[in-house]
Amino acid sequence: MTGSDASPSFRLAYVPGVTPTKWVRIWNERLPDVPLTLVQVPAAEAAGLLRAGEADAGFVRLPVDRTDLSAIPLYTEATVVVVPKDHLVAAADEVTAGDLADDVVLHPLDDTLGWERPPGLPAKERPASTADAVELVAAGIGLLVVPQSLARLHHRKDLTYRTVTDVPQSRVALSWPEDATTDLVEHFIGIVRGRTVNSTRGPQAPAERATGRRPESGGAARRKPSGGRQTGKQDAKQSGKQSGKPAGKSPRGGSAAPKGGKRGKPRRRP
Repeated sequence: MTGSDASPSFRLAYVPGVTPTKWVRIWNERLPDVPLTLVQVPAAEAAGLLRAGEADAGFVRLPVDRTDLSAIPLYTEATVVVVPKDHLVAAADEVTAGDLADDVVLHPLDDTLGWERPPGLPAKERPASTADAVELVAAGIGLLVVPQSLARLHHRKDLTYRTVTDVPQSRVALSWPEDATTDLVEHFIGIVRGRTVNSTRGPQAPAERATGRRPESGGAARRKPSGGRQTGKQDAKQSGKQSGKPAGKSPRGGSAAPKGGKRGKPRRRP
């Protein structure tokens, strides 16, 4: 790892459709003295931004060239088709690519599904962006197949979407430059993976690095008794003193002698 303590802040890139709010909140709770700056970037430019050192880590869409970038796949999104609310597709719960065969399906230049050609009939021109394609769907010019998060991002009251079951899906990953795996990057990886503050796999805080030990958590801390622990007969004697009963006696008042021992003189036969 390199120079984590020298970084005054942490720059986190994210592509459209990804919502990093939860992870940013946890970061601010655990590292309040290290500000986190969000950098929104088009999906096609995310890898270049990381390679240029303009962000410490980023949420990207796979695939990415892993020659010099590390990546941890996080989740796979459902793929949906965006349609006008009065379209026939809106009556179904889900559809297949074959159900779109007679419709014009738009293919924006910033497409994130990585296919050469979407299902359906091709449009005369490719929209410059997903946002432009959504406007064309609203105008009744065609349909749009995208990851579900992008359909939500560009939501309109006059449009809806349905799951498409047999088409490519988009995978989201956390990525960062392999030769810049700093302590702060490791810390963010731990947050994304759900590690707790006291996780032994996470990075150590400055106080922990100085002592080489992790702090005990509240109720889990072990406390040594003030005096030496008594064992064996000492415990029995102490118990007898506290209860007011002599040690070595059975609860019924008889002798506590082991079974088979002498119980007194035997009776003489008449």
